[in-house]
Amino acid sequence: MNTILRKSMLSVAGLAFAGGVFAGPIAAHANPVDATPVAVAVQSAAPKPQGEQSHISLNDEQTANVKAIIAATKKAGLPERAAVISIATSLQESKLENLGHLGDANDHDSLGLFQQRPSSGWGTPEQITDPAYSTTAFLKGLKQVDGWQDMPLTDAAQTVQVSAYPDAYAQWEQQATDLVGQYWNS
Repeated sequence: MNTILRKSMLSVAGLAFAGGVFAGPIAAHANPVDATPVAVAVQSAAPKPQGEQSHISLNDEQTANVKAIIAATKKAGLPERAAVISIATSLQESKLENLGHLGDANDHDSLGLFQQRPSSGWGTPEQITDPAYSTTAFLKGLKQVDGWQDMPLTDAAQTVQVSAYPDAYAQWEQQATDLVGQYWNS
């Protein structure tokens, strides 16, 4: 069971118990009350995006890269949350464009959807610019992060990417979530 949901349920149970202990003897002598069940709101287990959100319109190549990320995530047997983290990371790193060498504008030898570096052991330039390979490499790193499923997206992405801008991934969470919702079952 999700940690947030479990804590919410335990909190409600604790309040009900405490209310019964303290109000029980008094309530026993009070006038009867309407015992109609009351709906209780339970906090959603899905994390909410952090901070101000960004959004870009996608062209056909970017949409194909979203689909490639989702396909690689499914092939790895990982849940939708992994695809959301992957897509948000790629939105930040490359705007979902499979970038080759950018000359003077290049960040060291960073390439591909995730701006992975051959010199850092992510793979060869040919591998890193293959969306399926680069996504699988990112997901392999993500699976090594303890508790990635429940941590804020930007923390999970940063732990894998080790970016100079660790909070930048958060701004893409809503668009990534929407894209996964749109293409996961297609």
